[in-house]
Amino acid sequence: MIVAVALLELHIEYAQSLKEKRMVVKSLRDKLRHRFEISAAEVGLQDVHQHARIGISFVTGSRPTAEALFEKIQDFIENNTDAVVSGWTSELVEFDS
Repeated sequence: MIVAVALLELHIEYAQSLKEKRMVVKSLRDKLRHRFEISAAEVGLQDVHQHARIGISFVTGSRPTAEALFEKIQDFIENNTDAVVSGWTSELVEFDS
């Protein structure tokens, strides 16, 4: 079993208020949850209006599956939001069955 965790940072250049930022973050978070059936939440930088930090996690059976899903998620984010991914870190934790 593989537990996959990622932390990404977004730069939302056009956001002039926290309300605008939260609309972008909520939309992306909901799309990720629905499209990939993963856990996603804003986990930092809540009070900064042009930056967001989102945590993503999921469980899968194999390392190649997890790596492929991370790639699909990254592509999806780049193609489905006006925000720019300014940072991405991920980790795969393996547990023996």
